[in-house]
Amino acid sequence: MATKKLAIKTYGCQMNQYDSERIIGLLQRADYELTDDVKQAHLVLLNTCSIREKADQKFYSELGRLKRLKQNRSDMLIGVCGCIPQRARGEILERAPYVDLVFGTLNVSRVLELLHQVEEGDEPVIEITDNVLDDDLGALPVSRDNDVTAFVSVMHGCNKRCSFCVVPNTRGPQVSRPVDVVLDEVRALADRGYKEVTLLGQNVNAYGVDFRPRHMDFADLLGAANQVEGIERIRFVTSHPLDFNDHLIEAMASLDKVCESLHLPFQAGADRILKLMRRGYTADGYRDLISRIREAVPDIALTTDVIVGFPGETEDEFLETRRMLEWVQFDSIFLFNYSERPDTVAPSLPDLIPHEDKQRRFDGLLNMQKRISLAANLPYEGQIYTVLVEGPSKKDPEKLTGRTRTNKIINFAGDPELIGSFVPIHVTRAGLYALDGEVAAHGVDLPLVQMSL
Repeated sequence: MATKKLAIKTYGCQMNQYDSERIIGLLQRADYELTDDVKQAHLVLLNTCSIREKADQKFYSELGRLKRLKQNRSDMLIGVCGCIPQRARGEILERAPYVDLVFGTLNVSRVLELLHQVEEGDEPVIEITDNVLDDDLGALPVSRDNDVTAFVSVMHGCNKRCSFCVVPNTRGPQVSRPVDVVLDEVRALADRGYKEVTLLGQNVNAYGVDFRPRHMDFADLLGAANQVEGIERIRFVTSHPLDFNDHLIEAMASLDKVCESLHLPFQAGADRILKLMRRGYTADGYRDLISRIREAVPDIALTTDVIVGFPGETEDEFLETRRMLEWVQFDSIFLFNYSERPDTVAPSLPDLIPHEDKQRRFDGLLNMQKRISLAANLPYEGQIYTVLVEGPSKKDPEKLTGRTRTNKIINFAGDPELIGSFVPIHVTRAGLYALDGEVAAHGVDLPLVQMSL
């Protein structure tokens, strides 16, 4: 049987990337071969994101390009999955009737069956479910693009109802994966030679709250993963300040494999806006949490999400967000203009902010953060760090790239045989988004920093 070719384009967050890896793993069982060239593909899948309006626009633009391609390729199938189908349901086929397959975030395990229905029938196939299937919680085959680092999902969905966020509508309520399933996946990765795992969830800190009886929280899960032989580094995303407790802080401080990096969205610096966002904490509460984390893990690198131009945000409230950035001194931020999302509360709030004002605030924060990020990276110059080498650099394929425990990217010249190894790197230059370095020479007299794995 001739091998069919699959092209998959993934939009959005790490959870979508993980879902794509599972989809690829399943389709490879059916003799599909992955390709980057959509012109050669028999099946093109778009794994969509709905978190912001711009993501929707990118998706429909790509669908338009695929329509033109399919007009000359009668054997091509187009599939759409992910968050947009989960939210929009039948809208995709109304706008793009040439699409052959549509399925949601909770139907990943059924992709082979759904594709078989497409191949055997004459009509498009659409399947959207609102509850997590048992197979999706279990161990599906996963195809990853490297043999060094890997994502492992610990949950589906989210129980928070932030007024701006579409995730509860696109991924459903929180369902934690069973502990043994998560740990089995981590152990399997270790057996295959992986050195680092990132535990994924919309709100990993709430892991286990849905267990009945509740017998484990996220700190406990970290502790169990920390005992898996062969895994040397553990990261996790994303966290919610409201569920970030002292037990987790203690785990981060005491577990040797848990890295000194944390993504902790604060979204806005003004209490009134945080209340309108339904975030459940105050600005002072967030500052207190940061102080406790830094006291326990002094070398931690912090990143965050920030929304500017939320409905009703005044200039003074925007300045509160600016002051939060100045106070925390994040290593980097993910900054967004507020974007109206269907089926969320925020668009109904009064006093929507004009685009020009949102963009002005965005530009001001971005310029300030660039200075902060560069200042955070400059102390790395002249130091030696242990780097887990991940593969060729995206910036320069002739070089290699790796990360420190604090999640700093370092690009350097080196033998490809170093991929998958822990290598001491002397940082020669600190940039805004990455560092440059060189493999440390034996016997060099330089400061040794974070030489643990």
